Amino acid sequence: MNKNRCGWCVGDSLYEAYHDEEWGVPVYDDDTLFEFLTLETFQAGLSWITVLRKRENFRKAFDNFNYKKIAKYQQPKVDALLQDKGIIRNKLKVNATVTNAQAFMKIQDEFGSFSKYIWDFVDGKPIKNSFKDYKKAPANTPLSDKISKDLKKRGFKFVGTTVVYAHMQATGMVNDHEVSCFRYNEV
Repeated sequence: MNKNRCGWCVGDSLYEAYHDEEWGVPVYDDDTLFEFLTLETFQAGLSWITVLRKRENFRKAFDNFNYKKIAKYQQPKVDALLQDKGIIRNKLKVNATVTNAQAFMKIQDEFGSFSKYIWDFVDGKPIKNSFKDYKKAPANTPLSDKISKDLKKRGFKFVGTTVVYAHMQATGMVNDHEVSCFRYNEV
């Protein structure tokens, strides 16, 4: 049976699996939220499929996205990451990941969890949009502008409004599945 999917993922089995199983599903777990934040950081300026294809390499390189370990990375570990051909070797993004892990834990200390902090921006429930064509979905919104500004104020790096909106889509804070997509009413 052919499933009607959002147009952006059709034709690539990895993309389709990600779309079908993860994209737009509300995530309330801090570990997963940090993983997506890290991946979205590395995606800045690149295509998501590039990052998705390297996801397992990122997982290995960054200690399974364990932000407590990442927050303690010293220069030798950063240097090793910059030599790892399995990931995107961008010095600013690697350093930002360490900085973001530290800022992430400060938010946990202040709010009890990163999940509580981030989901409070949408009153704990997803925003459901109604796009017929994924190309009509915005790259950013006034809300992603607000979250981006607040994250930056708290010390995060590479969290511009477009990165934040992509994170919102990935983690289900906003449902941007096309209305004809089989996942639209499932998430």
